[in-house]
Amino acid sequence: MTTIVVAYNSSSVLPGLLASLKAASTDDVDLDVLVVDNDSRDRDASRRAAETGGARFLALDRNLGYGGGVNAGARTVTDGDGYLLVCNADLRFEPGSIDYLVRFAEAHPEVGAFGPAILNEDGTVYPSARRSPTLREGIGHALLGGIAPRNPWSRRYREESVRTDGPRSAGWLSGACLLVRTDLFRRLGGFDESYFMYFEDVDLGDRVRASGHSNMYVPGARVTHLGAHSTSDASTRMLAVHHDSAYRYLSRRYPAWWQAPVRWLLRAGLWVRLRWITRRARPPATAARTAHS
Repeated sequence: MTTIVVAYNSSSVLPGLLASLKAASTDDVDLDVLVVDNDSRDRDASRRAAETGGARFLALDRNLGYGGGVNAGARTVTDGDGYLLVCNADLRFEPGSIDYLVRFAEAHPEVGAFGPAILNEDGTVYPSARRSPTLREGIGHALLGGIAPRNPWSRRYREESVRTDGPRSAGWLSGACLLVRTDLFRRLGGFDESYFMYFEDVDLGDRVRASGHSNMYVPGARVTHLGAHSTSDASTRMLAVHHDSAYRYLSRRYPAWWQAPVRWLLRAGLWVRLRWITRRARPPATAARTAHS
């Protein structure tokens, strides 16, 4: 099994991830770890961290985005490798969690992709296993999710995502930590690289189900996500990328010419939402002047 870690300015968190991977799998799972660096500023430090932690290192000459980085790593995997474990650099795996996922996968050959429970640093469960959004849910969540998170469309979209009482199928699983069968991933063409970040996992989940397989949430395996370290210094830009990916995903589900008004409404709604969120996040003018004086 190959673990593909996509790194972007991740040298500070890589050692902890690599140490946790060793405790998460036993000798029964032959774990090959590949760190894919997306043209980071700290590439040399990440290379040292990877090599010290026993991982291979692949340096890309440009930032291909999350899905593109995973795809680049997957192209180095030899035939016959049964599983790919895709993960962020800022994860911490609980002991035995990879063993648990692999045992579950071996017992359920009809399932194509598997996701563990992803915990926030405070121990709460991140909604990592969700239904694929309908147009109504997508528009409602897009317009109101950041303003009124308890609105009915966002609740419906997330309603099953924090259940941890046992394994269950899901529309899609978070790409922050995802086990997928290598042969299936290749047949599907990997992640769609037109999504630079965000929604590439939603799109993959749809294609896994369209292939006749299912996506399965497996909360008996647990990881902790330390936070979006790689995007914290570019949050406004990443918000724009997120909204662009949301539009790309939803508009592709309704491509007919006669559905153009729906796409226009979606585009306008997402633009308004982005403007509202970025204005809320922007510091007052006096504070900005003080900070730069």
